[in-house]
Amino acid sequence: MNFIENLKTRAKNNIKTIVLPETEDKRVLEAASIIEKEGFANIILIGDEEKMNKDYDLSNIMIINPKTFKDTNLLVDELYNLRKEKGLTYEEARNLILNNYLYFGCMLVKLGYADGQVSGASHSSADTLRPALQIIKTDKKYSTASAFFLMDVPDFGTYIYSDCGMIQNPTSEELSEIAKEANDTYKLLIGDEPKLAFLSHSTLGSSKCSDVDKVVNALKITKEKYPDIVCDGEFQFDTAVIKEVAKIKAPNSEVAGKANVLIFPDLDAGNIAYKITERMGHAKAYGPITQGLNKPVNDLSRGCSALDIVGAVAITCIQAQKEV
Repeated sequence: MNFIENLKTRAKNNIKTIVLPETEDKRVLEAASIIEKEGFANIILIGDEEKMNKDYDLSNIMIINPKTFKDTNLLVDELYNLRKEKGLTYEEARNLILNNYLYFGCMLVKLGYADGQVSGASHSSADTLRPALQIIKTDKKYSTASAFFLMDVPDFGTYIYSDCGMIQNPTSEELSEIAKEANDTYKLLIGDEPKLAFLSHSTLGSSKCSDVDKVVNALKITKEKYPDIVCDGEFQFDTAVIKEVAKIKAPNSEVAGKANVLIFPDLDAGNIAYKITERMGHAKAYGPITQGLNKPVNDLSRGCSALDIVGAVAITCIQAQKEV
């Protein structure tokens, strides 16, 4: 049983309700149909049922049309109250609730109608994450939210790559917070002991520059702030994951050659690395998945398949079962 199938089994033990708002996309409807048949989550689709693609059996899936939903006015009121101090008018709130299904879905999650949301098949990451950050907001346990990819790599195993989807150029303090969130996420989703490697183009001082200093400082902050986290660095990628290289470059490290959580120095590095791993390493990539929010609202790559959406929903269910 691969790890996504394992997550589905775990999800069945505590069924959660997940919103899929992008009902104009047939991949989303296909995913909803698969999930309903497999029975590991309840799905809410947003939109006008009459306008949805008829190729998929949606008869047992809840469909909510914002224009006819009995509690639409409540959602408008709550969104207005949440954002009025930021300048949102009541009419703007109503327009968002009636016409922007990502905002409507986030309000369903906020008010407890649902436990999480997955979108991004036909929207940018910014469009997906904006309502999440405005409505769901960051968990008080963390100082920021971040994103990760769950990478299932043939012949290597399952890894978390972070941050690959949210924070463009994190500071040392933000890298440390990303590490804490990724550590907690790995425990929750995979269940094994996380071993975190802070990545760089340098290994243990082989290069001297401000970019390396940022990573070294992030490691120092993490060890001081979160002494229970098993982490080390700064490492080049091969030192972090290849035992033979680790024996040469970092023979005294308990992480080198064994890392399963990889903390990238910036978004460019993380995003490039996950795509190379996926395309040339034939890995399965799930994400970008958010971490550090009060409730899970997760992103998709616009190149995703229906099965990728199914996997993202399974991950979201586990995130929703308990606090990360």
